[in-house]
Amino acid sequence: MQSSVLKKYCGAQPPWYTIYPTASQFSAEVDAKAYEKWLSRLPPCEPVSLYFHIPFCRSICWYCGFPTTMILRHAPLLDYLAVLREEIRLVAERAPQGLPVNDVHFGGGTPTLIKPAEFLDLMGLLRLHFAFRRSASIAIEIDPRAFTAEMAEALGAAGVSRASLGVQSFDPVVQNAINRVQTEAQTAAAVKNLREHEINRINFDLIYGLPRQTVQSCVETATLAAAMRPDRLAVFGYAHIPSFKKNQRLIDEAELPDSGTRAEQAAAIADTLVAAGYCQVGLDHFALPDDELALVQKAGRLRRNSLGYSADTCRVLIGFGPSAIGRLGDGYVQNEVTAGSYSRQIRAGRLATLKGCCLTPEDRVRGAIIERLMCDLEVDVPAICAGHGFDPVPFLDSAERLVPLAEDGIVDIEDGLIRVRQEHRFLIRSVAAAFDAYPYRSPS
Repeated sequence: MQSSVLKKYCGAQPPWYTIYPTASQFSAEVDAKAYEKWLSRLPPCEPVSLYFHIPFCRSICWYCGFPTTMILRHAPLLDYLAVLREEIRLVAERAPQGLPVNDVHFGGGTPTLIKPAEFLDLMGLLRLHFAFRRSASIAIEIDPRAFTAEMAEALGAAGVSRASLGVQSFDPVVQNAINRVQTEAQTAAAVKNLREHEINRINFDLIYGLPRQTVQSCVETATLAAAMRPDRLAVFGYAHIPSFKKNQRLIDEAELPDSGTRAEQAAAIADTLVAAGYCQVGLDHFALPDDELALVQKAGRLRRNSLGYSADTCRVLIGFGPSAIGRLGDGYVQNEVTAGSYSRQIRAGRLATLKGCCLTPEDRVRGAIIERLMCDLEVDVPAICAGHGFDPVPFLDSAERLVPLAEDGIVDIEDGLIRVRQEHRFLIRSVAAAFDAYPYRSPS
């Protein structure tokens, strides 16, 4: 990547565009009453996805940007599960009876802090209120440091088919700098336990841009991770936002790599994984050639939602738990962010909706354009506009940020077809931002 282009764009912070409009556009105008109405209007035979946020960990990683709380006793988690079960009941009462379910995802936090019997009970409750398809995919996020063989057995018995393991870095120097010491052996043991219980679809999460991280340590981590042969890897850039996340104030900013080194780290990890036989998927995912994510990308059906890249075709995602975001046909909703305010709403018999946004026809067109860019690194703007009954000219004319991107050799534009050059794929968010109608400051 040319140094001048790198300097101009790599310091920018465009949204990640997992959803559009982004959460920064959510407002309190969309409240629990709106959510109730949207739930009641769901098509009764159309499959949905479910997301459950479990906001607890045994220790707090200093890099973490997710809403989570450290607990040393099990009682707070038991209290939370009682509230979560009540939210499931409240949502099921307001939605059409027996909604079919295609996908379930448990995120965190550390969902596997739930004890085996408790998890089985929770899955039993879900199957009572929703109609799980026989082919339903159930996924869960795992911290290998606190994962047991007993929990692996329970996950297998509950029908879990995919597990996502947090790895981040195998470098002990980096691990100490982020308060997450996790050995290669712990990760390997978790993988072994999962596979022994027929949970064979395994994902790893890696992070670059961490304190004291080097290009070489990134390559070594990627090499060790690839040797365990997970089906997928997600490779994220660390976002340092200490004004928003207090735990990140424990990281020494002087030890963070600069934007140029971050770009080198991302490229080095990508090269390592591709050389190990993985296909690059979208901006930051890698998958074995026979993995579903690689197959849907090849077929042009890759999706992007609030959980990242996905093969999930459901239009509706129902979120449970504090801060959870859901998408329905009418728009987006987000629950109360803190566990305390979320619990108070649910215990009072109310949905915990804090804010959201209604989707306009223009939002849907721009969202479709941005999604195809983020998934395919190219988009046929006239074709998408035609599918939504819109004239493409205003969308292309309003995308003023495309002009400098084309001048800098990042994109090629021909008759409304926009392609991001492979060597600049890490700048895809800046390209997507050209179609964002809401405020975003471009690099100067």
